[in-house]
Amino acid sequence: MSASVIQFLKRWAITAFAVMVAASVVKGIAYDSFVALLLASALLGFLNAFARPLLLVLSMPLLLSTLGLFVLVINALLLWFVGSAVKGFHVAGFWPAFWGALVISIISLVLGLFLGGGPKVAVKGRHTNPRRRDDDQGPVIDV
Repeated sequence: MSASVIQFLKRWAITAFAVMVAASVVKGIAYDSFVALLLASALLGFLNAFARPLLLVLSMPLLLSTLGLFVLVINALLLWFVGSAVKGFHVAGFWPAFWGALVISIISLVLGLFLGGGPKVAVKGRHTNPRRRDDDQGPVIDV
């Protein structure tokens, strides 16, 4: 298997686990079968990859005026949509979607950091001592 397929499967498993925990913790989120849970997590991952960036750009004034807290509302709306789109996965309303999206975000962040699914940061430079500079170029941070 290629590294990108393994990375995709790892992120999907993290999201599925996070949705499963949210369904057990948040009243108002439920799933009928494990297949419905996997489909819901796949759709949520797809929406987070493609629709969420567009929604973030379109809601930029609200994001700036709320200091980024409107992202929680966007995440809740996406989870609520997944609940209406996937048969066998249920989200009772906006507030369960809000709290569920918060739980999913926190668990996905923590597991992604521990399991290596998070962002990679590498510092590159020509100098052995980054404080000593012979020219105006300092260390470069690749993300």
